[in-house]
Amino acid sequence: MDCREFERLIPDFMKQKLDFLTLERFHGHMEECANCKEELVIQFLVSEGMQRLEEGDAFDLQKELDQRLSETRRKVKFHYAFLRVGLGLEILSALAIAGVIVLILR
Repeated sequence: MDCREFERLIPDFMKQKLDFLTLERFHGHMEECANCKEELVIQFLVSEGMQRLEEGDAFDLQKELDQRLSETRRKVKFHYAFLRVGLGLEILSALAIAGVIVLILR
């Protein structure tokens, strides 16, 4: 993902409308590009801050952004763990099928 695509996706990230693969790429780019991470922070603070000011609510935007980024990291880790478990189960199934075939052919 390049910086232009990252910036284009910031509004969808803030609305939590990114699919997993896009979210994963978005998060990976943000971790590697300090400029894009700074742009995300600025857009989040401005967008959410204006909305909260209009609503008159108390808020801690930096904490909210940190929570959202932490949730994103958790989702990415969970997804990869789920994929590893699925791959392990597929391998076990293939081995079990191979074992049954070997027993049948004897």
